[in-house]
Amino acid sequence: MTVADLISGMLREEGGFQKALRNILDDELDMSLNEFCQFSGVSQSTMYKILEDRREPNLRTIRQVVKALKILMEADDAHFIGVIASTTVVENLPKSIDMGGITVSVREYPVSTVEDAIIAAVRAERDGALGVVCAPIVAPTIEKILSIPVSNVIPTHSVTLAIDRLKDMI
Repeated sequence: MTVADLISGMLREEGGFQKALRNILDDELDMSLNEFCQFSGVSQSTMYKILEDRREPNLRTIRQVVKALKILMEADDAHFIGVIASTTVVENLPKSIDMGGITVSVREYPVSTVEDAIIAAVRAERDGALGVVCAPIVAPTIEKILSIPVSNVIPTHSVTLAIDRLKDMI
């Protein structure tokens, strides 16, 4: 999840800002709310009220949060690979991988449609991804759009498991 996801979540739905911020703090930064408040300069009481959906964030607070997140996430995500997949797939991904002595982060771009996947791929490249991993159905299109490497997932094992489950249901 990125700062752009935080902003789009806020615009898309009620509670989207809160949900996205909680995911970023818990999953991306592994940071307590207290630590984040100290870093960002936003009071703990304000953040608790916002995260518990008792108060909408004002513009000043949003600016402070976004500025702090950009600084914190820039340090962690100097090198990353974007993984574009459904929410259930990206939940179990490793946070980083070792590539010959260099630690590369794995940044998740959860999507639910082909159109979302194409948009996420463009966003990943714009965010500075070293490469993108995506489903084979969108890989040819994404390869034509991006200038970074694209690798597609070949889910033979999971397809076999799904067929076996279906056999038991029939």
